[in-house]
Amino acid sequence: MTRLRFCLPLLLVAPVLQAYAQATPVSAPDPEYDACMVRMKAQAASRGVPAASFDRFMADVTADRSVLDLLNAQPEFTTPIWDYLAGLVDDERVADGRTMLDTHRELLARVEREYGVDPATVVAVWGVESDFGRISGRRPLLQSLSTLSCFGRRQEFFRGEFIATLKLLHDGDLRDPGITGSWAGAFGHTQFMPTTYARIAVDFDGDGRRDLVTSIPDSLASTANYLKRSGWQTGRPWGHEVKLPANFDTSLAGRTNRRPLSDWVARGVTRVDGTPLTASDTRSALILPAGRTGPAFVVFRNYDAIYSYNAAESYALAIATLADRLRGGSGLAMPWPTDDPGLSRAQRRELQTLLLAHGHDIGVVDGMIGTNTRRAIRDEQQRLGLSPADGRAGQKILEALRALPPGKPDFVTPPSSGAPTPR
Repeated sequence: MTRLRFCLPLLLVAPVLQAYAQATPVSAPDPEYDACMVRMKAQAASRGVPAASFDRFMADVTADRSVLDLLNAQPEFTTPIWDYLAGLVDDERVADGRTMLDTHRELLARVEREYGVDPATVVAVWGVESDFGRISGRRPLLQSLSTLSCFGRRQEFFRGEFIATLKLLHDGDLRDPGITGSWAGAFGHTQFMPTTYARIAVDFDGDGRRDLVTSIPDSLASTANYLKRSGWQTGRPWGHEVKLPANFDTSLAGRTNRRPLSDWVARGVTRVDGTPLTASDTRSALILPAGRTGPAFVVFRNYDAIYSYNAAESYALAIATLADRLRGGSGLAMPWPTDDPGLSRAQRRELQTLLLAHGHDIGVVDGMIGTNTRRAIRDEQQRLGLSPADGRAGQKILEALRALPPGKPDFVTPPSSGAPTPR
């Protein structure tokens, strides 16, 4: 069930790669791409996509080599887990998620009966992957995947995804050849890759096709089906936040270092409030995503099922902890080991509003920390003597800007320059 996934979901990757994602597609003649498409047409035909269908779907598609920059780009800075979770598991998403639980109560109950995955977990995946269908990607899939099939790294992988997309169009599951998604090919409400779509997607609304783009029933049921096929155990928890004894051997931690739960109990591990765990033979692992001084968790098979959706510890914890909050939980008890915690989306919008008020041309206030916002933060960090001046959106810079008296902007941007100039 391997999918090409990245540590940051679409909601967080988009601003980091904003400059690349908005690049103008290349439309000049590209003989190398054209020759590649001749070969791809033959491969597609051998997998059930007739030449006539290939020509129809690809009639207006040209190469977009700017996508290669996305394939090779690294994030501009490493995202600490406290920033990651602050933006994905905030009060806003919890409130929206609870609304979705109520709105789709009957649907989610049917999904749970069919696949055994609880509504909160399914809705948490939906919320983290696309903000409940609000953000699903703007890259034309056929353009990106065909380009990646011909150039750059992992061409064989992307050829499989490209042909799978063509097959979904030919079979009628997808109807719009201009469908968009992430640059790597994930799309729809819960961001399936095309080959995953082909294997896992289900027609839950009974209209005769599997539609993860416009059908919420198909999307949520397919997500539950994915988790079920990844080993989800009905009625079991994903894990617990725990407290470690002072002398605990942290070399025992790690998601793949499985032990009976009774072993952790014998070593003095308790629930985070100090109450005992129930000793059993249940296989479990202990994870320390921020090291010994941060929150600790004992995790079970359902955590692995979530992890398989996107192989990143921070992602799995975002889903798991958001699901807990949707069930009425209050969030993590142990603070992250930082003196500068991350910001919720509401706080990020407040920070951007303050930056605009101080004369920084960062564009619209959207809560997405992109290049312009990071540059403005870095300028203010330098001016205010905050270290490091790294452009990170944290509590310190927000509190510093809140404390500044109102007045005229500290920076202006002259028409001839894109760089802020001190007044």
